[in-house]
Amino acid sequence: MTVASPARAVEQLGVKVIERLPHDANAFTQGLHWHQGVFYESTGLYGASSLRKVNPLTGEVLASVELERAYFGEGLARVGQQLIQLTWRKGLALVYDLESLALVHTFEYSGEGWGLCFDGDNLWMSDGSSRLYQRDPHDFTMIKQLNVTLNKETVPQLNELACVGEHIYANVWKEPRLVRINKATGQVDAEIDASHLVAESGRRHPESVLNGITYDEQAQVFYLTGKRWPTVFKVQWQAPSKSRKP
Repeated sequence: MTVASPARAVEQLGVKVIERLPHDANAFTQGLHWHQGVFYESTGLYGASSLRKVNPLTGEVLASVELERAYFGEGLARVGQQLIQLTWRKGLALVYDLESLALVHTFEYSGEGWGLCFDGDNLWMSDGSSRLYQRDPHDFTMIKQLNVTLNKETVPQLNELACVGEHIYANVWKEPRLVRINKATGQVDAEIDASHLVAESGRRHPESVLNGITYDEQAQVFYLTGKRWPTVFKVQWQAPSKSRKP
């Protein structure tokens, strides 16, 4: 008789804060990307959406583009010398020149746009469901869908994304946690508790939830922020400390 091997336990991780950086408390952050020492940021809300280039050390907006009032900015990814910004319900991905932030062209897609990241070969997109969509970076056509599961249960409301190696990190909308997804299988192999960042963020409203994750490969650190947070956290993951018996 063949005995099934036990399911591998999902790793539980915490967040170690390395540095706290200033952030525009009016920025309704929907997408965050680190590249060559600066942040590129997508902000949302109708009539207030933008694409920004930001100095991480000071929070100063170095350059920005305001979206049309009918567009609600969402996830953001870089593909070579271009930035791709999703819109929530317009079914348009806006493509910009990285240097000038000039709009180059657009891609069309069906459904909602939430998070976006690029793994070096393909784009990965979320729409607030438990699915991720692999897309061609050249024409935005969908290649396949990936259903995300945690202990065989689907994980809904996947939002902002960061592609790192063989994994995709996603924050779960309105929850103070992130999940690490194996992009080959869709299985979550780690959960990351970021609840203490929410408490330390300085946010002024409970609706200002965790949203914004990007990775600096050279320094091997992540940056996390949220909607209208006055703080960006430079962090690394760590195993939670175990309490000792007295």
